[in-house]
Amino acid sequence: MTQPAPDSEAGRPDSGPRILISADMEGVTGVTWTDDVVPGTEQWQRFRRLFTGDVNAAVAGLCSGAAAGVLVNEAHLSQRNLLLEDLDTRARLLTGRHKPLSMMEGIDSGVDGAVLLGYHAGSGCEGVLSHTYLPAHITGVWLDDAPASEGRLNATLAAEYGVPVLVVTGDDRACADAAEYAPDAEHVVVKECVSRYAAVCDPPSVTAARIADAAERSMGRAGSGAPAVGAHRIEIEFDAGHLAQAAAVVPTVAETGLRRVAFEAATMTEAMKAFKVVTSIADSAVQGTYG
Repeated sequence: MTQPAPDSEAGRPDSGPRILISADMEGVTGVTWTDDVVPGTEQWQRFRRLFTGDVNAAVAGLCSGAAAGVLVNEAHLSQRNLLLEDLDTRARLLTGRHKPLSMMEGIDSGVDGAVLLGYHAGSGCEGVLSHTYLPAHITGVWLDDAPASEGRLNATLAAEYGVPVLVVTGDDRACADAAEYAPDAEHVVVKECVSRYAAVCDPPSVTAARIADAAERSMGRAGSGAPAVGAHRIEIEFDAGHLAQAAAVVPTVAETGLRRVAFEAATMTEAMKAFKVVTSIADSAVQGTYG
């Protein structure tokens, strides 16, 4: 007996747009502080359910908009936070670490659109749990001289594969950031930043409806992108000079100041792989109390 293709399983249509959800956690409904997102805490267990709820809302909206398949790429810390047993059966989950394209693994698989879910403002900017890749120790990132959050970096990578960003969800600061790098996307505010560790939050039932409606509307833009391939420059500022020195051992990476390094790459794919190496080395150079 011939087995059905993956996208026709579990009631999925066998043709139509395929969508990637890059699912981060700091920008999801209700999250406001460290314990909400650090694996192993009681709060993390609670917010895994809310995280999965936001993802399910996006899946529901995308499928209402005629998505043929949805791949959810876990993009937060251990990348094992979402509850597979509670995931909408119309989606599939890419979980676990050490993926070549990290937060955007799967963007090169022929998908027609991307959702950046649970995103947050970048390092050096105000927003709930704002950072870029490392929770601390990076004070600024610039892509081609523009301040770069994870959203800007990942949207630029998506553009290299001709994949439009359809939806961005997060706090109001993350959505204001997204208006700059993905102006045509739907921007869904799930909470309003008061400080790095405080926000005015809407209940999950309210944010789920908001996310689903935006995801359904966004499907009109699926498949509308064209590949934008080119060279890029990334500059990173750390909170201590020894982190820049550690990162500068990577070939092509040069110190540009006491706490800064920069590098260029021929494509955004290469730039993001180099960025992952640089941040990993810098993170490993942090030493206890004195950083």
